[in-house]
Amino acid sequence: MRRVGVRERRARLGARHRLASGSATVEEAAGAVVGLHSSDPATVYLSSWARVDGFQPADLEDALYGRRSLVRMLGMRRTLFVVPAELAPVMHEACTKALIPGQRKRLVRMLEQQGVASSGRGEAWLATVADETLAALAARSVATARELTADVPELAAKLTFGEGRTWAGTMGVSTRVLFLLATEGLIVRTRPLGTWTSGQYRWATTEHWLGAPLREIGHAEACSDLLGRWLRSFGPATMTDIRWWTGWTAALAKTTLGAIDAVEVQLAEGTGYVLTDDLDQVGDADPWVALLPGLDPTAMGWKDRGWYLGDRATDLFDRNGNAGPSVWANGRVVGAWAQTEEGEVVVEPFARLDAATRARLDAERGRLAAWLGDVRIRPRFGTPLGKELATRSSGGASRGR
Repeated sequence: MRRVGVRERRARLGARHRLASGSATVEEAAGAVVGLHSSDPATVYLSSWARVDGFQPADLEDALYGRRSLVRMLGMRRTLFVVPAELAPVMHEACTKALIPGQRKRLVRMLEQQGVASSGRGEAWLATVADETLAALAARSVATARELTADVPELAAKLTFGEGRTWAGTMGVSTRVLFLLATEGLIVRTRPLGTWTSGQYRWATTEHWLGAPLREIGHAEACSDLLGRWLRSFGPATMTDIRWWTGWTAALAKTTLGAIDAVEVQLAEGTGYVLTDDLDQVGDADPWVALLPGLDPTAMGWKDRGWYLGDRATDLFDRNGNAGPSVWANGRVVGAWAQTEEGEVVVEPFARLDAATRARLDAERGRLAAWLGDVRIRPRFGTPLGKELATRSSGGASRGR
């Protein structure tokens, strides 16, 4: 059995995730990691900045809202991704569809329990309101939740959630109905209401925005396509990695590995899998550093993270497994970073760095600070270390080690 060591895995990561050498376009960058995480709106832009030479926000905006070669959709693990448009139906069939029954059942239960719909009538109420919402959206072409609520007054009803918890609150029915329609692949998020760091979006029907409904694709074919793309970028990976990233059952993961003729290799963690044409040795790339945002697809790509993270998971990830902004050097995490209120990019190294790496890191910090300018980034899922760093007045580089 071919053995793939940690050093080679780090070399593969740098090359395939476009961190050791940049991409020419945002489409290439997104495809290189299958999709860019978009739960935090700023992540998509910062992930692109780290991978695309000369990147500017307008480059991504044109791909998303002009050419529409990229689309923002719900995907694996109920996570928002920005993916190449041709991948949207694949992701929907392989992962998102499985979420629909649970989301619909949950919403119907909330509608009936909170008196928005009478007992036993939640399904019928939801079907009627969903149809009216889709008709209103088609008539407007692109619309906000507020505009749709003006057309469909039932969307204004309020739902409570998290009763008795610190995060309890209320939301409009529009939020849940639009989320369900997006999960069903019938609508997509379009331009944000504010700047590129805003998480409130306008909506459009998928047919209007992409020119046609999502194409039909067989489930087995979609799973094979998705897993093949992912292994090309993230392989070798363990079964734990595959199941975590896809959200699949063990049976589906095993069946799909067989369908694409994946090959077993030996990793430090045990058995891993690669594509049959991906067994050639991968050599080291030139030295590189990268400042990746919270929830970047590289940091979030594997469940077994020891080979690139070491023992600093409690510093980089929050309690729910969301990664904060990370500092990378040659395929491993070497620290965390944050932006202060003054706009300075500060770094906390996790270990002593050699002089050459520190110099590259300082140059990258300066480049990011200059690129951000007056924009201030606050990760949506912040870690205690990240929050502490954001309040630090460093007067320069990092708290060096």
